[in-house]
Amino acid sequence: MASLPNAKPVTYEEWLTMPEVQDAIEEVVNGEIRIMPAPKWNHSEIIDDLADNIKAQVDRRNVRVKVSDFGLIIRRRPLTSRVPDLAVFERSTIVEMDGYIHSAPQLIVEALSPANTQRDIQEKLADYASLGVPEVWHLYPESRAVEVLLLRDAVYHRSQPMTSGLLQPKLFPNVSIDIATIWPD
Repeated sequence: MASLPNAKPVTYEEWLTMPEVQDAIEEVVNGEIRIMPAPKWNHSEIIDDLADNIKAQVDRRNVRVKVSDFGLIIRRRPLTSRVPDLAVFERSTIVEMDGYIHSAPQLIVEALSPANTQRDIQEKLADYASLGVPEVWHLYPESRAVEVLLLRDAVYHRSQPMTSGLLQPKLFPNVSIDIATIWPD
């Protein structure tokens, strides 16, 4: 992850006038622009396949499933915008403004790699908690494990990592994902 050299943090208003970054993912954390390389093939396969699996089980008129192609505004001051690997929204809860989403998804999925530091993971979870995201799934492709985090009293409570069984998002009871189907062959 690279940060752009800035003498001062970028504001929301300044950020809106900047050109979009091509072939990379841009997050802003407390006004600091962070550029990340595009996901590796395995990462994108996991997320795309999981998104397809969820889409097949929800009423698409009422639910939106998005993969890393939108900015999720956590706060405008200091500007913090995240790009989740996968987010599931009830359509009625989506608040779009200035081309970005300003409301919490009901589920976020992040595929983690050894390059993700604990500090980065905790920072991102704190941002998701501050927005009120009720459920986060951490996927660990290296160990083929999934950790479910549920928000209670503004804090995420973690499950034991699971390598088998079914994932059933709390707010989407008709969705059931067999953990074994998440990982590419």
